[in-house]
Amino acid sequence: MPYKPTKRTEKKLNTLHSESPLLDTSNLAILGYLSAEPRISVRELARRVHMSAPAVAERIQRMREAGVIRREWLEIDQLAIGFAVLAYVRVRPMPGALAKIAELAQGTPEVLECHRVTGEDCFIMKIVAPDISGLEVLLDEFLLFGTTTSSLVVSSPVPLRSAPLPCRNATSQATRRANARNLLR
Repeated sequence: MPYKPTKRTEKKLNTLHSESPLLDTSNLAILGYLSAEPRISVRELARRVHMSAPAVAERIQRMREAGVIRREWLEIDQLAIGFAVLAYVRVRPMPGALAKIAELAQGTPEVLECHRVTGEDCFIMKIVAPDISGLEVLLDEFLLFGTTTSSLVVSSPVPLRSAPLPCRNATSQATRRANARNLLR
């Protein structure tokens, strides 16, 4: 079945692809500060973007309603709560098992992320486990419906972060690309 966006997703795409006031320079500044400091007060945020607190609060609310700001969450250290193993698992389902794997992933709390992907495998999942034998137990559940390939994470030089905010002018985009090229030299 071909992908058909929901009305909400379609509205978001139309809003974001147009020259929307949702992505004006003030909102981009607000998003930048919120990305760096999610717990910043509206009052402090307003001071930094040179606006009134009610105006900033209204802009944040509009971005939430439009789906630009989707959620705020607490990041918990997996080691501190007993999950010493972090793995990425690719899954190639058996014929007819695609939906079962998605359903199993949704119902397994140790699956932190599950993405439907192109290529030989259909899913990539990010999984935590207390140890290798715990990972084995989790993998065995998925092996009922397909084959798995696992990669254990040994370090994370780039931790989870938000997507980069769009640049509103060519100078900012050119500067970002130049900085990236300088890193490669």
